[in-house]
Amino acid sequence: MEAVRDFTFLGSMITADGDSSHEIKRRLLLGRRAMTGLDSILRSRDITLPTKVRIVKAMVFPVVMYGSESWTIKKADRRRIDAFELWCWRRLLRVPWTARRSNLSILKEISPECSLEGQIVKLRLQYFGHLMRREDSLEKTLMLGKMEGTRRRGRQRTRWLDSVFEVTSMRLTKLREAVEDRGAWCALVHGVTKSRTRLND
Repeated sequence: MEAVRDFTFLGSMITADGDSSHEIKRRLLLGRRAMTGLDSILRSRDITLPTKVRIVKAMVFPVVMYGSESWTIKKADRRRIDAFELWCWRRLLRVPWTARRSNLSILKEISPECSLEGQIVKLRLQYFGHLMRREDSLEKTLMLGKMEGTRRRGRQRTRWLDSVFEVTSMRLTKLREAVEDRGAWCALVHGVTKSRTRLND
């Protein structure tokens, strides 16, 4: 059997080092293709702006977010995601990057409610809650890091679970309690999602 550095499985790129950056870049490229493919629709004067925004959310963002529940997002990745979202909104409004118009004014006109990165965080937290409510499983064991062996020396790579701790400002014991109350967990996820600000604002 041949050993490879990466391969595509169920539409997502799996790498030997477990780094999500390659898959994120690939997904953003696919999202750009999906966005440019909608040019004829988005340029139509017969379609209202709110409808165009819904089209982008329904036909472009899901392409980017496919499999994002498993991503470990670095700060550089988050900047790429934010930049892609703003590129989409500028393209929809037909505002070039060279135009002297701030990102805040673009977002005010679009009124997207939640950032693309916030939607990715929402999927991650929903997936976390789903796994935590399950009985012991391989996925849950892997997520909680209950594997034999030791971590390498030096600065540790950010784990998927670390990103859950970071966005919720909660540790595992509190998270275990929170996910058991579905209503409270949904409210927490909604609050975290809405509070996510773009690094490029």
